[in-house]
Amino acid sequence: MSDELPRRPGRQRWVAEPDTVTVEATDRVRVAGAPRGFWGQAWRNLRRNPLFWIAAALILLVVVVAAFPGLFTGQDPRYCLVDNSLLPPSSAHWFGFDLQGCDIYARTIYGARASILTGVGAATLFVLIGATLGALAGYYGGLLDSVISRISEIVYAIPLMLAAIVLMQLSTERTLWLVIVTLAGFTWPQAARIARGSVIAAKNSEYVLAARALGVSRLGILVRHVLPNSVGPIIVVTAIWLGVFIVTEATLSFLGVGLPPTEVSWGADIATGQQQLRGGSLILFYPATALALTVLSFIMLGDALGDAIDPKTRRAR
Repeated sequence: MSDELPRRPGRQRWVAEPDTVTVEATDRVRVAGAPRGFWGQAWRNLRRNPLFWIAAALILLVVVVAAFPGLFTGQDPRYCLVDNSLLPPSSAHWFGFDLQGCDIYARTIYGARASILTGVGAATLFVLIGATLGALAGYYGGLLDSVISRISEIVYAIPLMLAAIVLMQLSTERTLWLVIVTLAGFTWPQAARIARGSVIAAKNSEYVLAARALGVSRLGILVRHVLPNSVGPIIVVTAIWLGVFIVTEATLSFLGVGLPPTEVSWGADIATGQQQLRGGSLILFYPATALALTVLSFIMLGDALGDAIDPKTRRAR
């Protein structure tokens, strides 16, 4: 019998001679770089969103105008002459004058400061109070969660505009800080709810169980592991509410219960300009446009951040 088994059709084997094979790196592993973390992937998605760059450019412009108004105008917004009342625009005064004879362009430039300070201050307190209480309630639970949840529900049921009007009317001296505290004091339950839900979802993760097995304290787990992985939704809602705070301050000033008359505010200028609207004057147009663009930029920033941070909308690229 032959030592070789008969080869069936289709089962033939061919082996090349060793000298005919060139040894090269035929199997190469393509390294795509270090794996991206949560924030790295979020930034990668964010920078590819044109909406983010438009919002960032508008916000940067408004912040620079609010911080350095002297770079954009040399006029004093509080210097008013009745002789200049309702004069049309000119090369020296681009937007003309209002009814009191004040330079509209200068007041529009300087009005950005009050709006930005109000929005940033209220948003800071909004995060500090709401996110802190919500994170503690969601992480520790129990009685603390019940007490904080009931308090936030009570505050949440009070309309923001109604509460702000009542408090500002009752105050003997209306200041910028009073407006900031009032706005943050009746809106922090929004941040608390977001923070509570994010912390509850994060505290049951595997990395939290691993940290607990290594002996990390509960407070250390909350600060070092849970909060960094729960801050994304809080940032998104804060960016959106910052625009809401700005427009709310303008509304209060428009109604005459916001900032004092000595402060240059877009809302107060809109209230002054609407009296001349029927006469065909465009005084109302300039502060209203500046307010609308500022609020729109923060809302667009919040939408862009939400698209970049939300795991449901993020894609691996």
